[in-house]
Amino acid sequence: MIDAAIVGMGRWGRLLVDAVQRDGKPLGPHLRFVVGQTRTPAAVRDYAARQEIRIVDDYAAVLADAGVGAIVLATPHDQHARQIEAAAAAGKHVFVEKPFTLTRASAMAAVDAADRAGVVLALGHNRRFLAATAELKRLIDHGDLGTIIHLEGNFSGNFGYTYRPGMWRAEEGGAAGAMTAMGIHVVDTFVHLAGPIASVRATAVRRALAIAMDDAVLVTFRFKNGASGVLSTILTTPRQWRIQAFGSKAWAHMRDHHVLDVCGEDTIVRTQVYVADNGLRTELNAFAQAAEGGPAYPLPLDQAVHGVAVLEAVLASHARNGAEVDVES
Repeated sequence: MIDAAIVGMGRWGRLLVDAVQRDGKPLGPHLRFVVGQTRTPAAVRDYAARQEIRIVDDYAAVLADAGVGAIVLATPHDQHARQIEAAAAAGKHVFVEKPFTLTRASAMAAVDAADRAGVVLALGHNRRFLAATAELKRLIDHGDLGTIIHLEGNFSGNFGYTYRPGMWRAEEGGAAGAMTAMGIHVVDTFVHLAGPIASVRATAVRRALAIAMDDAVLVTFRFKNGASGVLSTILTTPRQWRIQAFGSKAWAHMRDHHVLDVCGEDTIVRTQVYVADNGLRTELNAFAQAAEGGPAYPLPLDQAVHGVAVLEAVLASHARNGAEVDVES
């Protein structure tokens, strides 16, 4: 059992805690949260007491705690790189929420720090751990879809309306807000399914948001294997998650987290419905098992770094009015 600290106890941090324990009792044999660090202790005091989490207000105190074997970061994106390096230097295993970091250079430095310290470093992309994603990946890898020609993905939600000036998410501005909140999940899924991305073109529009952030981002991709791809992500429309892979023999369409449609040459659409899940418990358990010396965490760090490089290229393309930008490799 790994005793962990949750750093950042906002909405997502609490979801991570709730995924692996209830009323302080772990829901499995691998991970439990015993310490939490937040900028606003008063806001989470009752929650922390219910989950039997001791609150501290300083990251250094978490790093110095000999009883903490792993750190889970649910913090602002621009803090990830230095927090990972500090945790590695303290000998703590690290699970970090997406995006990994905001630059390829800082992502590589974080990986190097973890490697030098001999600690496990894991990136949280929960949709990799869904049963529908696993089946879609199997269909592609086994050739059931034929040659992959094109991928499409959309991740949207209307929580952009909750952003207010001064909030750290609102400060990202422009196209970054939609990409770091949602679009990066599609990028990671594309990389998981079809391999490295060679170049991108990105554009964005601002339609309904009151803050200086784009509502919608559209990205076209060229994969290194020759396939094409399209990503769209919107901050001001009801929630949607979809990934569709088009092959020379069949297409497969993942709807939400648990529905997969497959259409082959007979044009009949066959639908498989899986148990609805968000993948959070599975990914945290996979991290804990890797930290305990078990199987390697199934999201390779070279792919984590590549995802950041793609994000960098998307934002660079947007800044250059949609010019094609090569992804650094």
